[in-house]
Amino acid sequence: MLRSILFVIWIYGTMVVLAFLCLPWMAVSRAGAREPVRFWIRGVRQALNLIIGAKTEYRGLENIPEGGLLIASKHQCMYDAFTPWLVLSDPAIIIKRELLWYPIFGWYAFRSDMIPIDRGGRSKTLKRMYEEARKRTDKGRQVLIFPEGTRRAPGAPPAYKSGVYALYKDLGVPCVPVAHNAGLCWPAHGVRRRPGRMIFEYLPALPPGLSKEDFMQRLEAAIEPACERLLNEGLEAQGRARADLAEVLP
Repeated sequence: MLRSILFVIWIYGTMVVLAFLCLPWMAVSRAGAREPVRFWIRGVRQALNLIIGAKTEYRGLENIPEGGLLIASKHQCMYDAFTPWLVLSDPAIIIKRELLWYPIFGWYAFRSDMIPIDRGGRSKTLKRMYEEARKRTDKGRQVLIFPEGTRRAPGAPPAYKSGVYALYKDLGVPCVPVAHNAGLCWPAHGVRRRPGRMIFEYLPALPPGLSKEDFMQRLEAAIEPACERLLNEGLEAQGRARADLAEVLP
């Protein structure tokens, strides 16, 4: 717990210092917002390793095509929204609109040209999200969405929402599924972090043009078995049993 507290102090302390140092750069260009974020996340990865003993590993990076595409990732914690910055050339993450009002985080999210949405919005809100996402993929950027809509603990039953298909259909680009086990080291809630192996696996892309039923089945069939495999790997690295998951499930 002491190491976890030290880590939390480190990440928020460095975020504040770096954010204010880079404010002039952020004010004049999008790169001035994007590159400090990327630099800070590299520091988070190193701090996780050095302070917590939690190592980050990437697999399947050869499965990421060039150009605009959709990334559909499992969502277990805050860290899985950070790591795409280290492997994707120019990610555009779909985030809750209210995050733009957060000091520092909101400033950089806005200037990095993320895609804010009102989760309580109706068809007009969704139409705008599709338009904004299409602008990003047309520029060769990678749009990241969490198909389940909210964080779910490792081992929790899947709950995929159909909105991911609507976005996939509208964009007309390949979709790369992402599985991981980061929630074993960085839980969705609380301060405590655990040592171990956080493995992010980029799976073979699903081609554009699939039907809704085919796409949803193939997406879940790609992500869930991979998450199960990575969950077992992560538990073995931590020396924990499957029964220990009760403490991280909702």
